[in-house]
Amino acid sequence: MIKSQEVVKTAFFGTSEFAVPALKYLIQNGYDIIAVVTQPEKPVGRTMTIMPSPIKKSAIENNILVFEPHNLKNDDNFFKSFKHLNPDLCIVAAYGKIIPYQYLEIPRLGFINIHPSLLPKYRGPSPIQAAILNGDKETGVAIIKLDEEMDHGAILANHKSQIINYKYYKELESELAEEGAKLLLDILPKYINGEIVLQEQDHSRATFTKILTRHDGKIDWNKSAQEIHNQICALNPEPGVWTTWQGKILNIKNVGVSNDNTKGDISSVVKLQNDVAVVTKKFYLVLREIQLEGGKEMDAKSFVNGHPEFIGSRLGGNS
Repeated sequence: MIKSQEVVKTAFFGTSEFAVPALKYLIQNGYDIIAVVTQPEKPVGRTMTIMPSPIKKSAIENNILVFEPHNLKNDDNFFKSFKHLNPDLCIVAAYGKIIPYQYLEIPRLGFINIHPSLLPKYRGPSPIQAAILNGDKETGVAIIKLDEEMDHGAILANHKSQIINYKYYKELESELAEEGAKLLLDILPKYINGEIVLQEQDHSRATFTKILTRHDGKIDWNKSAQEIHNQICALNPEPGVWTTWQGKILNIKNVGVSNDNTKGDISSVVKLQNDVAVVTKKFYLVLREIQLEGGKEMDAKSFVNGHPEFIGSRLGGNS
């Protein structure tokens, strides 16, 4: 437990859904959250409606002061406000921006960050997607003390997690968010009381991820069904995975992998028993949920009912 006489004023930096469980558990367990810092509201979805970040919604529901600076490095007004808050501790989870040095030196207990990988593996903005893309069987969360470099700080604790069966990004993100929040609650009193020995990362083993774009979602039909399946699991719902058919974008939302050996030309669409599938160099990729440009998302069988010419065609510009 935290020393009874000690009140630790805590600021929370976060933006996405991944950060919500940590904030929720901190509030439920009586931590003094004096402010939440999140990225500004952005337009989302087809209608480009301006929406608050998930962490802002959670903060408002709990009557917590919210700041939305556009640029930490150049926002003098926010920096003055942050100094005035004078937090003892800052917690970061999926905030989405680098914390500049002038902020790091203000809280006496520093900044600690929940990162969804087993650091030093997969530093950077897309560690969950990287684990799925690479077909990893194991991932996890690490809690580190932030320094000036990206995901470079010393480790307070980590927790390994098996990737059982095939996980879509949102599913694995939700699991790791819960694990990270629980790990934070477990180690935070020990950290505050000075009972944790920090472990430096082995920087020679560091690997790095990148911001994923729509280009990363384009399917290369020369890859195996499993590689394409991993891509679809990793990159949906954003930035999405796609190919082309009859000159239009065909978004691929949900698939499976058949164990049947393939026959026919790569990227050909075929009937496989009761399924709709695509020929790859190894096994068939079974299409479940797809969406043609300008149309609604639907199951592949319903799509074929409306577009019988889909069977026998080829995807990726070879229709």
